[in-house]
Amino acid sequence: MTPANGAPYVMDADGNRSDLSAYFMSANRNKRSVAVDLTTEEGQDTVRLAADLFIENFKPGGLTKYGLDYARLSQINPGLVYCSISGYGETGPNRDKPGYDLMAQGDDGTISLTGAPEGNPMKTGVGIADVMCGMYATVGFLAALRHRDKTGEGQHIDPALVDAQMAWLINEVVNYLTSGKVPERRGNAHPNIMPYDVYGCADGHVILAVRNDSQFKRFCGFLNLPNLSNDPRYTNNPARIENWAALDKILRPSLVQRIATDVISGLEALEVPVIPVQRLDRAFASDQAKARETTIGMEAQPGPVTLLGNPLNFSKTPSPIAICRQASARIPMKYLIQMHLSRPDKPLSACNNSPIDADFSCKKSQQMPNRFTRVFTNPSERAIPVWAATSSC
Repeated sequence: MTPANGAPYVMDADGNRSDLSAYFMSANRNKRSVAVDLTTEEGQDTVRLAADLFIENFKPGGLTKYGLDYARLSQINPGLVYCSISGYGETGPNRDKPGYDLMAQGDDGTISLTGAPEGNPMKTGVGIADVMCGMYATVGFLAALRHRDKTGEGQHIDPALVDAQMAWLINEVVNYLTSGKVPERRGNAHPNIMPYDVYGCADGHVILAVRNDSQFKRFCGFLNLPNLSNDPRYTNNPARIENWAALDKILRPSLVQRIATDVISGLEALEVPVIPVQRLDRAFASDQAKARETTIGMEAQPGPVTLLGNPLNFSKTPSPIAICRQASARIPMKYLIQMHLSRPDKPLSACNNSPIDADFSCKKSQQMPNRFTRVFTNPSERAIPVWAATSSC
């Protein structure tokens, strides 16, 4: 969940800092939430009655004392799809250890592969373990729902940060499993393709992805090195990989003398894959990003904000992003029951004038202790309760 110090913050119309952070918006836009006290019978009963899709990130077994573990809830609702995300999963000697993105990247080997060969091990630029575990969990939910559609049976999904990150290493791991050779850091270079790297130019950097021999021949012609593609050490990709260091020493001095825009325009004309290394400001200002609506403008309580759009572009069922607001404080249980239990046939927009929506719009968010859980619902034609029990907010 969102750290309390998730700066930067949205500024209001008077130039004052609001309590709506960029970190919160990046993870929680298009969600509605309420808080339930799991230490009370009322709170526990509410979860038991409403749970249809359930996701939690307590340490394994952490919800058993509340009677909200999968074994207990599935007796009430055999169709329940229940997902437990943890650092190391429900089994194994590390099951009780805490899990965080940086630790997962270190424990699974990702950091050992990332960074310059002569530098220190580095994490990726974003929290990829957190993101990918969430992606795998989403795919798991969809698969489990398809199974439920056919059989009526729910099930327990058990993804772990470290497991997901290991799976994300794809070809690097299979290279190791096949050869027995432990991969080493190679910066931006590819273990199976050459040239496939970031190269310095006189005024910046470009990325080359020369994936076949005909591209390599045209690339060598552009560099005025036509004989290079006929050299037996470089005629095909396996040979270029085997003689990677020698080829790299030829290519870099030739490219570093050239202007980046000339390299890009020249190689694009030859249909050799090449792009600049973009900063975020230029990437999101590009015509391509605008055409794909990678960002969207929204109105939040403090003022207008710009958020990431949805990369899934559906032809039949577009998914509008309609909600951008801070999480609510605790809400009277009768409103929760009213919205999630007695009105499942109505879209959430039908509740816009209800007391719960007023709380969503006006209440200042609070830091909630571990015994509270948030409930997220999908703002679509059918309100499906998605319970997200979290060990921290």
